[in-house]
Amino acid sequence: MNPVTFFKCLADETRLMCLLLVDAKGELCVCDLTQALDVSQPKISRHLANLRNCGLVEGRKQDQWVYYCIHPELEDWAKQVIIQTRQANSAFMESCLNRLEQYKNCC
Repeated sequence: MNPVTFFKCLADETRLMCLLLVDAKGELCVCDLTQALDVSQPKISRHLANLRNCGLVEGRKQDQWVYYCIHPELEDWAKQVIIQTRQANSAFMESCLNRLEQYKNCC
């Protein structure tokens, strides 16, 4: 993966937060991210499509839901950037994680 593409893809706050939440939880669906970020479903889906096109996440369809995880073939340097960003910015993620924890899973 090209570092310019990687950082351009994460330059949007919603995409960055989606990626960090997916990394924190291992796997999330669109409805989880919609609740956590308090953003509409079409907007979350659009950002996830962008992350997928950049090669940062992959989706797994189960019934009517698509679950997203960090792409398993993502290069190690990119995985480390994501992990370190998440670990060093817990306050940035706190409200989203709290909303996610209070949310009853849609799936």
